[in-house]
Amino acid sequence: MENFKLTNHFTIKGISAASGLVYSQNVLFVISDSSSFLYQFDIDRKLLLKFPLVKNAKENIEKENKPDLESITQHGNQLIMLGSGSTQKRNSMFTLDLGTDTLKTQDLTALYQKLKTIGSFTDNQLNIEGAIYAHQTMLLFQRGNSKNSRNGIFIIPNNQEEGIRFIPISLPTLDDIETTFTDAILIGDKIYFLACAENTESTYEDGEVLGTVLGIMHAPTFEIINVQLLSKHQKFEGITLYKESETEIKFLLCEDNDTETLETTIYQLTLKK
Repeated sequence: MENFKLTNHFTIKGISAASGLVYSQNVLFVISDSSSFLYQFDIDRKLLLKFPLVKNAKENIEKENKPDLESITQHGNQLIMLGSGSTQKRNSMFTLDLGTDTLKTQDLTALYQKLKTIGSFTDNQLNIEGAIYAHQTMLLFQRGNSKNSRNGIFIIPNNQEEGIRFIPISLPTLDDIETTFTDAILIGDKIYFLACAENTESTYEDGEVLGTVLGIMHAPTFEIINVQLLSKHQKFEGITLYKESETEIKFLLCEDNDTETLETTIYQLTLKK
């Protein structure tokens, strides 16, 4: 993976702690891990709309009460947003129909407890940071940034009677600390993922950021094909497909700079094919 270019694409005022994004028809949908709104940014008109996901939705929610929305993915006309599961208050899933604006909420406590059992995780080790829904299957990306935890992918078929699996994934290190998943998307038969190294042993407390890598994984086997260092000091937490041609592919990225400032920079990453 060579010949990549990372640039500041634009800034959105009104969002802090961006943690995931989906681009669709010149609209950027953004979630924040400290907010209970879904943000909708019209790129042409530079217009930001806020869609409340709960009654009395708030921004800059205190750490112990935040829903910690870390994953957003699109399936057809549906946007799916998930809490990380790292505390009892972070177990919600929201599904928004973009055609009708119908919002549904689901408590994932039972499912997340099942994931802990299957992956042999303690209550403070589960930390879902990315989601992909394809082929009647949900892939949830576990960020192994707590003590003795592991990176990996939960494979959850629509028919859970077929069995949920956990696939441990070994990721590269930065400054002798293993990077951990922060987001992933599926394009064709490849998974493009972000992974960050952070000097912390907690899913709850932030640590010194040591950098972010972009990796490419063969989707059918989860074999890592290539990895590229994107930054030595930034924590990129969201990735979405922006544009694709025969010669290059462009992504939009968001960064969680761990501040309460209501401003988010969106980056454009261009990769040569």
